[in-house]
Amino acid sequence: MAVLGAALAAPAVISAQGRASLEALLDEAKVHPQLRAIAIWQEGREVTARGYNGFTPDRPTNIKSASKSIISALTGIAISRGFLSGTDQLIAPLMKADLPRDPDPRLAQVTLGNLLSMQAGLARQSVPNYGRWVSSPNWVRAALAAPFEQDPGGTMQYSTASTHLVSAILTRVTGRPTISLANDWLGRLPRFSVTSWQQDPQGIYLGGNEMAMSTRSLLAFGAAYAAGGAGVIPPEWIAESWTRRTSSIFNGQDYGYGWFISSTGGRDVRFGWGYGGQMIYVFPATDGLKPVAIAMTSDANQPSARTGYREELHTLAGRLVQEL
Repeated sequence: MAVLGAALAAPAVISAQGRASLEALLDEAKVHPQLRAIAIWQEGREVTARGYNGFTPDRPTNIKSASKSIISALTGIAISRGFLSGTDQLIAPLMKADLPRDPDPRLAQVTLGNLLSMQAGLARQSVPNYGRWVSSPNWVRAALAAPFEQDPGGTMQYSTASTHLVSAILTRVTGRPTISLANDWLGRLPRFSVTSWQQDPQGIYLGGNEMAMSTRSLLAFGAAYAAGGAGVIPPEWIAESWTRRTSSIFNGQDYGYGWFISSTGGRDVRFGWGYGGQMIYVFPATDGLKPVAIAMTSDANQPSARTGYREELHTLAGRLVQEL
């Protein structure tokens, strides 16, 4: 870990032409008024980092649903440490105290993997139902009491309630709050830190939303995946997370456990996305190409999907990786 920390402190070695092209692209990015910061990693080193519109790469910001990728990582570590048996583990026995009085029989079929891949089958508690869900007195019980819209393992139903149930499960099996797990298990990564995180009325940290960290912290997380786990995230979990389980009904992109699976800039990419344009891109090493991680953060109060801004960030990430 000391070697990784020293490497992150030093700039990566790229050609003068490549660096000039990279900096020119970062200059172009100024046209986006909601962009806050970009940080880039390659081969164990930070290549460059840039702040925009009065922000810096070290200033904490809400990474929104990009935190779903972090919940996934914590799950993989929990499995490797024996707190959970695997993604086929049924959730009902773990959540016995919070199950509805007369549960739908399908609740007994939902697995941990179903939650991570958004295939639980329960009615989703994201837009337009998010506000009602977080206004309930018990978010875990409300999520478990939601009606089934399909059988477990079916079409992707994007829902923050699913990853919140994972946070509740992690808290239950470890006896520790999820923020402590994140800052302990992932805090071994240089510069990684969760600075704040919303809790539900019972004190469970909101799995999959309202998590704050710096852009460099988000980069450190992505860099660990790009580096094959960096001795922190089990490599076998990375492979599981990046295996296609389903696809989004909104954008058609494949989805694993907390990660979208796509391509940009002529390369395969795995990415986490949060509302407003909170992005962590990981480009695996393939065909002799070096692994790269790119973190981007934006104004968390502005939309990014329906405005086309998210697609502009995808294109920018593709152009940046071509210069490395």
